[in-house]
Amino acid sequence: MEEIGAGFRKELVSKLLHLHFKDDKTKVSGDALQLMAELLKIFVVAAIRSIRQAQAEDLAQVDVEQLEKVLPQLLLDF
Repeated sequence: MEEIGAGFRKELVSKLLHLHFKDDKTKVSGDALQLMAELLKIFVVAAIRSIRQAQAEDLAQVDVEQLEKVLPQLLLDF
């Protein structure tokens, strides 16, 4: 199986997208799948960094504040 992005399989990204489409006949191009895989990768990295930030602050729950603290780091990745 072909992998795109950060290890997200093309089939997985396609399945995730199709779960939310109203029309079952909707098709997604390969470029759109690659873009979506990259967005999923960024989302996962942001979530992981937010969790680590909350842990560093000895918090049991991640809040918007932790996400706001890691967003500048995320921008520097690009």
